Amino acid sequence: MTTAQSPLEPGPRPTAPHDRARPLAPGSVKPARELCSDCGLCDSRWVAYVRQACAFLHQDFEGLEVGAHGRSRDLDNDDELYFGVHQRMLTARLQAPIEGSQWTGIVSRIGVRALETGLVDAVLCVGQSPDDRFTPVPLLARTPEQVLAARVNKPTLSPNLEVLEQLPGSGIRRLLAIGVGCQIQALRAVQSTLPLDKLYVLGLPCVDNVSRAGLQTFLESASRSPATVVHYEFMQDFRIHFRHSDGHEETLPFFALDTPTLKDVFAPSCLSCFDYTNAGADLVVGYMGASFGRQWITVRNALGQELLDLVEAELETGPVISRGDRRAAVQQGIEAYDKALKLPLWLAQVVGWIVQRFGPQGLEYGRFSIDSHFTRNALWVRRHHPAMEGRHIPAFARRIISRYRLPAS
Repeated sequence: MTTAQSPLEPGPRPTAPHDRARPLAPGSVKPARELCSDCGLCDSRWVAYVRQACAFLHQDFEGLEVGAHGRSRDLDNDDELYFGVHQRMLTARLQAPIEGSQWTGIVSRIGVRALETGLVDAVLCVGQSPDDRFTPVPLLARTPEQVLAARVNKPTLSPNLEVLEQLPGSGIRRLLAIGVGCQIQALRAVQSTLPLDKLYVLGLPCVDNVSRAGLQTFLESASRSPATVVHYEFMQDFRIHFRHSDGHEETLPFFALDTPTLKDVFAPSCLSCFDYTNAGADLVVGYMGASFGRQWITVRNALGQELLDLVEAELETGPVISRGDRRAAVQQGIEAYDKALKLPLWLAQVVGWIVQRFGPQGLEYGRFSIDSHFTRNALWVRRHHPAMEGRHIPAFARRIISRYRLPAS
């Protein structure tokens, strides 16, 4: 574990190189090529920093954590090994949920309160195209109404950082940025060059995004009514929950997915990512470490606590729990995924019922999900980009992966 004196703060206003840089032309091949997560950095003048900032060209989790939190994670502390540097972890739900939010709306409420209290001038969030609910449209929201209009996740690759291009001359000096791991890694790498006095980072845990075409393939393979799905999530009860435009909910056991069809639908960037828990964010809000029906909150540093202070009085909070043993399920899942097995629906329902009642819960479910994705992604990197394995898979992920038997590369 490495220590430092203080979290990274925005630095002096540089004049080079980004002031002379221009975004890549539309249609240009991005520097990360097929591994590009379309984070949006290359669509701004900060493309000048892409070689150091892109999560798929340069990995430095220790530097990221020291810069953002003042120290790196303790690899001998199992909670930090899995969930990163943190001061607090808790579970919560809004006492007065926001109508139309994906869960109870904690992320949106933080964004609203940050603007209402004057903590920030703008919130970097993601709206949607008027023509398609799942097409992301990043924006710098200046009003609570804009934040609320952007509620609900968009499970597709989103160029959030393209809006950095709008910062110079905007009058925005204090920014709350909401994003996923690859976006936040890039944002932290250029943070000291941004024309900001203060940056707060609210992170979302993230795995397995897709292109818009890939999302359509997934919806058509998994839902009985793909055209009416307004959002979905892989939840702690080992089922995918789809909400439809008429308000009804549809569920499908994880084990009933059409793995042969979906095995290669996820973006290569997601198949080579090891930042599920968003290590560089000040505050992380998700669900993976909470019991079903609640959200999981990780406070990584003082800025994260400052964000949580905006809404904590409005939350019904509780401790995190951890029950069960994930290890056998993870090992079985590695082999089933690698062989692209597809179970009949009746058997998937039975397996799902058993795992839901006797499987891992709380933080142990979070570890199950991390183990499953890290082992899958390590195998993908070994097979598709063996030359980058040594420098790309971080130390914490290698320690987790070493607990399992992987198929031959």
